Amino acid sequence: MWKDSETNIDLLDFDYLIEITKDIIENDELSPCTIGVYGDWGSGKSSLVEMILKDYEKKDDYLCLKFNGWLFEDYEDAKTALLGSILDKIKENKKNSEKAKSILKKLFKNLDYLDIASKGIKYGTDFILTGGIGTIADLTIQNVLSKTKALGSEVKHDGIKKILENTFKKEEVRKNLREFRNDFEELLKETGTKKLVVFIDELDRCNHDTILETLEAIRLFLFTKGTSFIIGADERQVMYAVRKRFPEVKGNQIDIGKEYLEKMIQYPIKIPQLGINEVEFYITCLFFQDLFKEDYSQIIQFIKKQRKQNFLSFEITFDLIKNEFATLDEEKIKETISLSKQLSSVLSKSLNGNPRHCKRFLNSHSMRLKMAKFKGVELDKKALAKIMLIEYFKETVFKQIGELQANENGKPKELEFVEKDEWSSVKKLKIWKDDEWFLNWLSIEPKLTNIDLQPYYYFSRESLQNNIIKSTTTISIEAESALTQLLSKSDISRKEAIKKESNINEFESLEILKTLFSNIEVSSDIDAKLFTAYIEWGSTKEILFSEVVSHLSSLPANKIKISFIPRIAEFAKASNKLNEIKELAEKWKNDNTSLKSSIEQELK
Repeated sequence: MWKDSETNIDLLDFDYLIEITKDIIENDELSPCTIGVYGDWGSGKSSLVEMILKDYEKKDDYLCLKFNGWLFEDYEDAKTALLGSILDKIKENKKNSEKAKSILKKLFKNLDYLDIASKGIKYGTDFILTGGIGTIADLTIQNVLSKTKALGSEVKHDGIKKILENTFKKEEVRKNLREFRNDFEELLKETGTKKLVVFIDELDRCNHDTILETLEAIRLFLFTKGTSFIIGADERQVMYAVRKRFPEVKGNQIDIGKEYLEKMIQYPIKIPQLGINEVEFYITCLFFQDLFKEDYSQIIQFIKKQRKQNFLSFEITFDLIKNEFATLDEEKIKETISLSKQLSSVLSKSLNGNPRHCKRFLNSHSMRLKMAKFKGVELDKKALAKIMLIEYFKETVFKQIGELQANENGKPKELEFVEKDEWSSVKKLKIWKDDEWFLNWLSIEPKLTNIDLQPYYYFSRESLQNNIIKSTTTISIEAESALTQLLSKSDISRKEAIKKESNINEFESLEILKTLFSNIEVSSDIDAKLFTAYIEWGSTKEILFSEVVSHLSSLPANKIKISFIPRIAEFAKASNKLNEIKELAEKWKNDNTSLKSSIEQELK
């Protein structure tokens, strides 16, 4: 299995992105600068920056650090957390001169001013009374405490603000904060720091205020000669945060979020979606890492060297590897390359080439193989991979095949008919007859007709038993946002969520659909707005169409309301599933006669 975190080994062909980022950092004419490394969740932003920082490890005049604002959120003000982290990093240098230490002391004191000003307003009297300003001079503490106590424990926001303004004279605060940037620049010179490189990660996971406070801290206090800030984020989340803070003025055609981001981030670098060949390369390298641990470093160096010669059409072949590494197991090489090809076409499209999702799929595959081995069972890697693809992307048909194989000793006859294209003999799997994704899946080797599926389904029992979404915590921020909006039962939020569908890959779209249906399934009385959200989301992508039909087929007729029929009819026409829906509606009419009139009117 593989560690599910950032790496400093480039398997994603990021070399050109690394070099252009370093070129910006090292160009004195472009200093100071803010660089935006943009990409979806799991696209490799953190890994890219890890590779950049690794290149600067041995340069004594480069000071590099990573700051994760998400970790400090709810514990510390974003501005002071960022500024304090940088000053702490500089303070770690045991060789700092006395002058540097003196400047540091002054900067830390000014940081205290900023800290108390922000926290005093944010947390009110309770914060002041508990001694949260212990770093300020004793006289200042007594001043604040005495004035606070004089006003009593019920001091409101305006009272706190008045106390702070009287304690820290406005002119003094402005003077200290004005000096902060100059002092900071002088500190960098005194410590011999040619370049300060700060990578701000997970910014898009922070709340909107934290996002903006972090960006403002950079521009107000740290934007001095020699500094470079790399912001790793999904740019859509940052723009959304800006729009929340600064609502658009009616009649104004300016996109405030876009304008703000362009002003704050000077050099945007976007991580592209991986294509089929890149996913195949990535998966093959991961498999080699797992199979050939002792030779892996040499294998990767060789592959990357060969790839540079013609990166556009490069392909890892059996002959390429075998000719260079004659001692490696031939069968393992062949099997690895074949399995990578099998998976790459599906994963690149259905996961939008997302490296983290690909890695998680491979980890699940590896875990199943190992669990089976612990039981003394040998599973075929390619058969398992094929079954897992349908488990990930067509859960309803996966479960249907599971039920069939359970009743037929692991070899369902319908699956044999489907693989032979004998659809006239098919009943349970008929819903997927015209499903393009399912038909493409059938063509993937190996054929499953003569394979006993019982052990494969035994080691996937948790998927069969769990109807609730398994990975809401692992989907992208955009997908999480869409899901929350769809579940909100708000018409406005639902429409906003539907607009996001083009930014969400097939796997995440399916996960959202499953979650919505899980909420419908457990309801004794299905909420009309939740049902509308489900149907509208199910109409957004072709891969969802058959899933919706299957889900609806599992609902008892008495849970279907008359008001649902027009929505279902709209879906049937938009998805080209009119015949399947009409067949289902006939069953509903027999089981729930109150639906008859609406069905006959809407589904003509």
